[in-house]
Amino acid sequence: MMIPEEMDYAPKMPLKPCSIAIIGAGGIVRDAHLPAYRKAGWAVAGICDPLLEKAEALALEFDIPRVFTDIGAMIAGMPAGTVYDIAVPASALPGVLRRLPDASVVMMQKPMGENIAEAEEIVRICREKNFTAAVNFQMRFIPAVQLAKKVVESGLIGELHDMEIRMNIYHPWHLWGFLFGIPRMEMLYHSIHYMDMIRYFFGDPAKVYAKTLKHPKMMQLASTRSVILMEYDDIIRAFVNTNHGHEFGLKYQDSFIKLEGTKGAIRTTLGMNLDYPSGVPDTFEYAVLEPGKAPEWKAVTLNGTWFPDAFTGSMANLLCYAEGSAPVLVNSIDSAWRTMQLVEAAYLSSDQGGTTIPYSPML
Repeated sequence: MMIPEEMDYAPKMPLKPCSIAIIGAGGIVRDAHLPAYRKAGWAVAGICDPLLEKAEALALEFDIPRVFTDIGAMIAGMPAGTVYDIAVPASALPGVLRRLPDASVVMMQKPMGENIAEAEEIVRICREKNFTAAVNFQMRFIPAVQLAKKVVESGLIGELHDMEIRMNIYHPWHLWGFLFGIPRMEMLYHSIHYMDMIRYFFGDPAKVYAKTLKHPKMMQLASTRSVILMEYDDIIRAFVNTNHGHEFGLKYQDSFIKLEGTKGAIRTTLGMNLDYPSGVPDTFEYAVLEPGKAPEWKAVTLNGTWFPDAFTGSMANLLCYAEGSAPVLVNSIDSAWRTMQLVEAAYLSSDQGGTTIPYSPML
């Protein structure tokens, strides 16, 4: 059996034009947000960053007409109905949100705060100000992930019971200086994506077991390696295994999601994590069991990649929901709140440690 050619996994695009204002001019804005919006044909009306030269450089590269260093000045200079795309360190989110106009449409870069208290504060602000708000868990909108979701929902690979996410890579953390010295890092800023993705396929787990660890060559970072196991029932196995310190070349690096069902399996490579930020192409392969035939893996040529297409999909869903053409806001603050609760539980599990082995003398 094969994936039907007519299976559509492209994001639904908004019907109405929009004006986007971006707060933050860091690397993720340069590498993903702005290329995504340019590809989609959306107008970016302004960009704001305390460092004028950073904002000016992106404005020049992406033809952004207005540059600001103050959020208040940006808001005053934007047309009514502007969508605010916020890409700042998580701890700065509450302060930025309080300054935005009531009833705004808002996209926040993940995570939703640096801890559960900040996440709760962000939810409260969004509700008090009547925002239509999403958190940019854009990995849900990677074309390979969207196709996998469609395949699972079609029943082609049977009942999904196993999901493995493995990242054995070398990540250039020096590109994000604000990550150094903070008390939580790997699970909060990276594996949060994978925990959220497991929720996307299986829903909320009952429990989580986790351990997050430092790397001897990256001691300035709170952690760079994690193992996270979600507990659902005695059938479903879902876990994340990350190591960001594999500095021994690309040959044995891994960046994949594997899904197994009762009738078939899917394996997709997330190429952006390999040789980041240059990356390699994403891949998608699947196998379906057929009576009397040996399993055969088939490759699918994907329409798009993680950067920038997942960022297009995430923002498109918010825009469609805001205009009323999409019934579900996939990355809603309610969903993000559940993911933040899961991350909090993972840190509690890591801090509390495993079960002590009751060693005793031989009988």
